[in-house]
Amino acid sequence: MNVVTIGGGTGLSSLLRGIKKFVPEYIDKLSAIVTVSDNGGSTGILRRQLNIPAPGDVRNCITTLAEDEDILTKVMQYRFEEGEGLKGHSFGNLFLTVLTKVTGDFLDAVEITSKILNIKGEIIPSTDQMVNLVARFTNEEVISGEVEITEYGKKLIAKIEDIWLEPSDVRAPEKAIDRILSADVIIIGPGSLFTSIVPNFLIKDIKEAILKSKAVKVYICNVMTQYGETDGFTASDHVRVMNRVITGEKDSNIMDYVILNTQIPPDQVLKRYLAENSEPVVADAGNLSRMGLKVYARDLLNEGNYARHDPDRLNQVILEILQNIKQLNVV
Repeated sequence: MNVVTIGGGTGLSSLLRGIKKFVPEYIDKLSAIVTVSDNGGSTGILRRQLNIPAPGDVRNCITTLAEDEDILTKVMQYRFEEGEGLKGHSFGNLFLTVLTKVTGDFLDAVEITSKILNIKGEIIPSTDQMVNLVARFTNEEVISGEVEITEYGKKLIAKIEDIWLEPSDVRAPEKAIDRILSADVIIIGPGSLFTSIVPNFLIKDIKEAILKSKAVKVYICNVMTQYGETDGFTASDHVRVMNRVITGEKDSNIMDYVILNTQIPPDQVLKRYLAENSEPVVADAGNLSRMGLKVYARDLLNEGNYARHDPDRLNQVILEILQNIKQLNVV
């Protein structure tokens, strides 16, 4: 079974950490397509100064897929806490940047790093070109840059009405398109809807490949709404945004399965999120079922100070879906 995951940020790396355990027993080939529109922190500095695609999410996913997360993986994730010009930078980001300059190709740099860490799968940037995320809000304000979009949203002045990439004609690597078209299962999310998930599908090649793909498509809905981006969103609202971005019509469904968390965080965790204008995503399973999706609604919450998916619980649901797909002779 060929499985493709699409996303970015901590959501995608967390997902990969879990499902790499299914390689090769259940998954023959695992590919992750990763957004490169981040412009914050170490990644943003390297983008601006050295004119390369954002390395941060790619580096996180490479280290997550390492077969053994040993000392070399820890070195790649090491972040300098001091030193003029180095403070705040991840060694892995610098490593990918140097390899890009040496080879002249960001894709080659990603592939070489992946081989060094002996990862269980492959990481493919959604584009190897420089790209910027731009959003128009409901008050007609146009904001450029992923970080700037998030920060403007936090002011709660307006909501995101439209979002696009500049330049708009960037292309996806051929490998990304090949993997989508040959996939048996495509897993989308979890992660920041507008700034980690959607940017991948704003690339025309990827959008067209998803529409052509005969793969079973699974959407993992976020546990919490994101302040300034998805305030007040239910699970079906998330899916409708994905439908609109990919098909152009919010009621034309592209997904087959949706995975929902049904558990509310502990009171002390919930209060901290509420203070930041973030709240649990309403698991409106009925609406999703009426939209034609197969709904897997479970307690997927981890234990700790953050409201996130528990990797093992999420793994179990994904495994159930993979087994169900096989039983239905889809694969």
